[in-house]
Amino acid sequence: MARKAKLPLPDLPTADQLIDFIKTSPGKVGKREIARAFSIKGSDRIALKRLLKTLEDEGKLKRAGRAISKAGELPSITALEIVARDHDGELIAEPADWDEDASGPRPKVLIVAQAAKGTLEEARPAAVGDRVLARIEPDKDPKIPFHGRIIRKLTSRSTRVLGIFRHAKGQGARIVPIDKKARGELQVQPGHENSAKPGELVAVEVMRGRGHGLASARVKERLGDITDQRNISLIAIEHHGIPSEFPARVLAEADALKRFSPANRVDLRDYPLITIDPPDARDHDDAVWAEPDDDPKNEGGVKVLVAIADVATYVRAGSALDHEARIRGNSVYFPDRVVPMLPERISNDLCSLREGEDRPCLACFMTFDRQGTKRKHHFVRGIMRSAAKLSYSQAQAAIDGRPDAKTEPLLESVLRPLWQAYKVVLKGRNKREPLELDLPERKLILDAHGLIERVVTPDRLDAHKLIEEFMIQANVAAAELLEARKVPLLYRVHAEPAPEKIKSLGEFLKTVGINLAKGQRMQPRNFNQILKEVEGKDYQHVVNEVVLRTQAQAVYDTDNIGHFGLHLRHYAHFTSPIRRYADLIVHRALITALNFGPDGLSPEDIARMGDTAELVSGAERRAMAAERETVDRLIASHLSSQIGARFRGRIGGVVAAGLFITLNDTGADGFIPAGTLGADYFGYDETRRALIGERTGETFQLGDPVEVRLVEAAPVSGGLRFEMLSEGRKGKPQPRRSMRGRIRNRGRR
Repeated sequence: MARKAKLPLPDLPTADQLIDFIKTSPGKVGKREIARAFSIKGSDRIALKRLLKTLEDEGKLKRAGRAISKAGELPSITALEIVARDHDGELIAEPADWDEDASGPRPKVLIVAQAAKGTLEEARPAAVGDRVLARIEPDKDPKIPFHGRIIRKLTSRSTRVLGIFRHAKGQGARIVPIDKKARGELQVQPGHENSAKPGELVAVEVMRGRGHGLASARVKERLGDITDQRNISLIAIEHHGIPSEFPARVLAEADALKRFSPANRVDLRDYPLITIDPPDARDHDDAVWAEPDDDPKNEGGVKVLVAIADVATYVRAGSALDHEARIRGNSVYFPDRVVPMLPERISNDLCSLREGEDRPCLACFMTFDRQGTKRKHHFVRGIMRSAAKLSYSQAQAAIDGRPDAKTEPLLESVLRPLWQAYKVVLKGRNKREPLELDLPERKLILDAHGLIERVVTPDRLDAHKLIEEFMIQANVAAAELLEARKVPLLYRVHAEPAPEKIKSLGEFLKTVGINLAKGQRMQPRNFNQILKEVEGKDYQHVVNEVVLRTQAQAVYDTDNIGHFGLHLRHYAHFTSPIRRYADLIVHRALITALNFGPDGLSPEDIARMGDTAELVSGAERRAMAAERETVDRLIASHLSSQIGARFRGRIGGVVAAGLFITLNDTGADGFIPAGTLGADYFGYDETRRALIGERTGETFQLGDPVEVRLVEAAPVSGGLRFEMLSEGRKGKPQPRRSMRGRIRNRGRR
């Protein structure tokens, strides 16, 4: 038989040419890019594919999806796992997939701090344990040869899980995940316990594997004994990646700070400025003073002075302190601890407006006419000395005729002029008509052991409102001045409600007899009219809740769209630079705008202003979630000894799967599955925010007062489960097609 003639080999690049092309290409390189670069067409592409496969088998090339890179190097877009923070607080990552046998040790990648967008989870700043997709570039540092910017988080692929270590009798070690959404426990194989003890909070790595049964995990880090309630906030700190330890370089920089120079500052020490704060406040960053205006052209008007701690004099742009503060974004307040934005050397000492001690400040002088309209304002960079440190209740008691030894000497000269000025400024607020929601907040009072002693609803005093309104006016003044001077700043913006939310609100209000004009553009005063109309009625609370949920979330932005809730055109945060990075940026902007010194905005501050706005907005959402979850866990722990007890509450949320219940006494939130409500099919009526019996018409609606029994309390996750004891309100049976969900009840237990 005749032998087949050999086909000529295609004109392919050599291995060295291929590797050099891949190495020097700036973007993503795949087979298509290689074929285009070397003019390889038609059936020759098959030979190219074989060549690439051979080089990959030999360990000379590495493939990640369709992207090809030289072995031992990272492609420009790659998946990383964040493994540590360095001494400066920077995040360090390594490639998530790496063949150490073929390519050597995993290279380190420095993560460049930046904003994250998207959902709450996506917006949470990246933390150790996260997996991310990043754009990689070479760096000159031989120890950390790459730096990268995060494109998005790959949260679903993260193998780091937080949980409680425990022993299950006859089953070995287990991990109870802290996440309420976790599907089940994890199993720890012998040898993977890392000496963890029952009750400890641990970080584990979920092991890859197949088959049935529990997923396996390896204990990577022991984080503390969670059986001690004083460590409950540690769960939220770890879960949300909140930086809680200051890098050594930051602390050293804070310790080395020298006290401010009085040069080129206005002396404000003759003004009897006072601080008014909660009794347990550890830092004091705002002080106030007021008096009647002596200008005959402004009869009945007042002058107000708001002095704010001058943090910018100590935290300079580009410093380690500044870098860490930007990463943290804000201080986070838990019932048992504070995770501060700045080290205590600054927040509790150098910048805290302590009674009787000289402190640097940025101060805003404002003049209002008798109707509460601001006529003028100006800022100075000064020296102040607090005349007194008072609590809200202490100042209010003095005004109400119960002064103590400290407030008696201040009553006529300081406190009454402040209250007189507040009454004048209040006229302007009332004329402006900001949104006035009636949703009291609860506060946990802990005992010496970190356990809940009681839950209280603090009184809303005029002293609170006075400070709040003076701070709002100073924030407005800062925004107006910076906008007029065309200096970049971070606005605090609050968009008007989305049309679809207004439509949904209108449909709900119909169910309580209130009609909104179709297509009406709502202003805060329109919402206030609704709230006033339902005042004192059974559904007052629910209407307040629904109006709240109609509102957008306030954020920071470089573009000004105004603040809907406060009904203001110009607004920025200026008054809390000790605990909010956005305020520090506004301080620097004022220093730049008014030539107050060299420590104003840096070119880098200006260049990354948009990223900073998104970064601090994400940090704020992270803090809110962490604070809320910690309260949930503390209350669940507090109630865990009361299984079977009865409680009064309200329906705080309705979904097809069941009812969320908020208890009256503690504000605790728990869930009642729809299947336990009664012997009927229950469907979800979205318009009424209610579950309605298909056959009986029995209705459980958002805001209804109810009595429930506690069935289960899970301190680790903060979850509570209740059983309904109250009968639903009577209603009309609902046809199945009119409701979104339909869940059959198994009867009350």
